[in-house]
Amino acid sequence: MKYAFIEQHRSTYSVASLCRVLDVSRSGFYAWQCRTPSAHDRKDEVLLREVYRVHGEHRGACGAVKTWHILQQEGIPCGKHRVARLRRTNGIEAKRKQRFRVTTEHHHTPVAAPDLLNREFHASAPNRTWVGDMTFIRTREGWLYLAVMLDLFSRKVVGWSMGEKPDQELASAALSMAIAHRRPSPGLIHHTDRGSVYSARSYRELIESVEGRPSMNGRKSAYDNAVAESFFSNLKNEVVHHCDFKTRDHARAAIFDYIELYYNR
Repeated sequence: MKYAFIEQHRSTYSVASLCRVLDVSRSGFYAWQCRTPSAHDRKDEVLLREVYRVHGEHRGACGAVKTWHILQQEGIPCGKHRVARLRRTNGIEAKRKQRFRVTTEHHHTPVAAPDLLNREFHASAPNRTWVGDMTFIRTREGWLYLAVMLDLFSRKVVGWSMGEKPDQELASAALSMAIAHRRPSPGLIHHTDRGSVYSARSYRELIESVEGRPSMNGRKSAYDNAVAESFFSNLKNEVVHHCDFKTRDHARAAIFDYIELYYNR
């Protein structure tokens, strides 16, 4: 590492000065320049290129473990700790800005449906359990609100809607998209928080139209809808926190791109 530092800065400082400060010999530095890379170093160079590729293809969103999993799935042999070391020594970090905060209020809402999930966030087949939620995105033009519906089997976003108000119309549009695209069988569990938009009669009637079973969080318990919260955390950490949206349309385009062209695929 010292020799590499000297090589990098020799155009600014003399080799003699750099060697003296770093307490290494000039003969050692010149010998290092002539030394061929070891087999281990050559493998690291090849793997590092793959790590950079995965980092770029996934928009800088993957940490060391997720990068390792992707490389394993692609048939590239590597160790988890080796990937972590290469990322650390080369300054490759996942995009993260702040922890996602739950902002839903539950005051004066109608009687909630029972919690049918009980934090069992797995489904045996598609369209058995959907979870829904809303969040907001800041733009210079004002807030943009996003409602989503996710299938617990695949974690895919099966319905989404964006608008200027976090109202029942927004939530209904996301659910209607999911119903139209997926055509679920009777018995579908539909899980959300206790927000008033999800308790409204017309929204409940939309669930009943497909013979679905409404389910809701415990009071002020965000962990009961952790999959939806996790999706919003990824969306905000990987896209929203790194963009200055001038208009709502600008945000809409970025979120559409993330959901349909990156996340779902």
